[in-house]
Amino acid sequence: MKKIVPFKHEIPFKTKISEITSISLEHTLHKEEGLVTGEFIISGEYKIEDNSPTNDKFSYELPFNIDLDSHYDISNAIIDINDFYYEILNEDKLVVNIEVVIDKIVEKLIEVEKQVITIDANDIESETNNKMEDSNAPIVEENRNIQEVVSNIVEIENKDSLYVTYHIHIVREGDTINTILEKYHITNETLCLYNDITDLKIGDKLLIPANEN
Repeated sequence: MKKIVPFKHEIPFKTKISEITSISLEHTLHKEEGLVTGEFIISGEYKIEDNSPTNDKFSYELPFNIDLDSHYDISNAIIDINDFYYEILNEDKLVVNIEVVIDKIVEKLIEVEKQVITIDANDIESETNNKMEDSNAPIVEENRNIQEVVSNIVEIENKDSLYVTYHIHIVREGDTINTILEKYHITNETLCLYNDITDLKIGDKLLIPANEN
């Protein structure tokens, strides 16, 4: 995976800028556990007046920091400059535009422990009702999702018992129903049986059954 990060900065000069006669860009960008940090070093020469016989030198250090999402591993990433250009603004400001490219980013695989639920159709309904009636019991999001799955399974006809291994999928940017279906090799009907997918948002958790009988 590759990301391009734009950077723009206005450098005010104490004198008028008639012409930039030379300019160079160096950087000290490096990685620090999910963070790309360092400085851009902009240096060169310029003329104050069009007919000036000499050039004046300039050099500026511009800090740069970008904190990448914890889902990304940049331990082997390559940092480079993708593009660099500048312009003179109001004859006394140098505006620099820099594109930083971070290549070979790896998306971390979040390992979710598989849970196996054995459900007996003869007593699961009463057990579920007892748990839901206890209003004082704290219910975390994962338990609520499992309750919903259990309720759906009870409604399935002609099955006395069911053994289900399920995965927990966290919806991320770029996910669509089709990509999720293809990833887990399930149908839309099966996905809807275990989840409400009418309004998916980033961060939502989906229970994905894997019928491994």
